[in-house]
Order: sequence, then structure tokens, then C-alpha cells
Amino acid sequence: MQESFIKLSQFLKLKDLVQSGGEAKYLIQTGHVLVNHEIERRRGRKLYAGDQVTFAGQTHDVENPDA
Repeated sequence: MQESFIKLSQFLKLKDLVQSGGEAKYLIQTGHVLVNHEIERRRGRKLYAGDQVTFAGQTHDVENPDA
């Protein structure tokens, strides 16, 4: 059984934290996004249910990506 995931850049767009994929790419690559309390610079980072994404001082929980 394969676990469901969402890519970090897609998550930022889904949550309306960024306006475009280009903006997401820039913010991720410049170290403005944390995943599970660590700076993440890969926009293709796979996020799974239970992961936490912190951006602009707010932390967002990753729910089941299929839901």
C-alpha cells in the first residue's frame, strides 16, 4: 500500500500561503519554509500526514493528502 503525499510547493499553494509556484519556489529555496522545525530548501519535498510546515510565523499541520 502506497502512502499519500503532497509536495511542499503544492501544499503552500493549497493553503493560499503563496500566490504562485514561482513564489513558492523562491521562498523555499531562500530558507523561509520549515518542515518539522527544520529549514527545507527542496520544493519537491514530499509531505505526509502528521508533518508540520511553518511559514511566516504560522505552523500548519499536514492532513491526509487524499482527503
